[in-house]
Amino acid sequence: MAGLPEFPEEAELVVCTVKNVKNFGAFVSLDEYGEKEGFIHIAEVATGWIKYIRDYVREGQKIVCRVLRVDPSKGHIDLSLKQVNEHQKREKIQQWKNEQKAYKLLELVAERSGKDLKEFEQEHVGDLIEKFGTLYGAFEEAVFDEKTMKEEGLTGDWVKTFVDVAKENIQPPFVDIDGFFEISCPLPDGIVHIREALTMAEKNKKVEVSIQYMGAPRYRLVVTAPDYKTAEEEMDGIVEKVIDHFISIGGEAKFSRKA
Repeated sequence: MAGLPEFPEEAELVVCTVKNVKNFGAFVSLDEYGEKEGFIHIAEVATGWIKYIRDYVREGQKIVCRVLRVDPSKGHIDLSLKQVNEHQKREKIQQWKNEQKAYKLLELVAERSGKDLKEFEQEHVGDLIEKFGTLYGAFEEAVFDEKTMKEEGLTGDWVKTFVDVAKENIQPPFVDIDGFFEISCPLPDGIVHIREALTMAEKNKKVEVSIQYMGAPRYRLVVTAPDYKTAEEEMDGIVEKVIDHFISIGGEAKFSRKA
C-alpha cells in the first residue's frame, strides 16, 4: 500500500497469508508490504511441542504475526505467530480491514476528482498517514470534524471530495463517559445560575455534552467523543469551568465519576 515503508519494523504486528508449510516452519507473504516473503520457524508457531505443524497453520490461511528480525539487504523477515495473543490478532485484523476499506474509498475520491489513482496516492497518501496515523483514521477525522483537514494544511478541491466520501461511507466510533455534579447555590435566583452554567457546559464544539437532571442537587454529565483521551480532556475542562463558576458566586459544586 502507498504510504507504508518498504519493510516492517521489528516488534510490529503484520497481517500475513500462509503460502507454504514445511515440517520446519512456514513461509508467508506480508499483505501490507507488497507480498514480501517472511518465515515462521516451527519454534515460533506455537508454545510447547508441535507434532503436526498443519494443526496450527495451513496454506491460504490469514494470520497475524509479530516481526522478530528484518534484514533488508537479504530480504529476510523472521516472524512469530505464538507471540501474538487473541486480542492483538482481532485488533490488527480489524485495522487491516479498515485500511482495505480506506483504500477502496480513496479510489472513489480519485475517480470523483478526475485523478489517476496512482498519482493521487503518491501526492496525498503519505501526508494523510503522517498527519492522522492511518488512511482510515483520516477518513474518520474528516467525518468527525471536516475542518481538521484544513487545519492540518491539506488544501485543494480534492479535500471536499474526500470529506464527502468519508461522510457517505464511514460511521465514526464514539465513546461515552459520565460523572455527577452536586450543586448548591445560595442566591435567590440560584436555579437560574445552575441552568446557565450547565447550558454553557453543553455548548462544546469538540464533543457532544448532555446534562441530565437527577433530582436536586444532583446532575449527570455525559460526554460523547471519538476516543477516551478526548472525552477525558473535555470533561476535565467542563468540570473545572462549572466548579469555578459556582465558587465565584458563593455557591458550591462537587463532581464525582461515581453515582
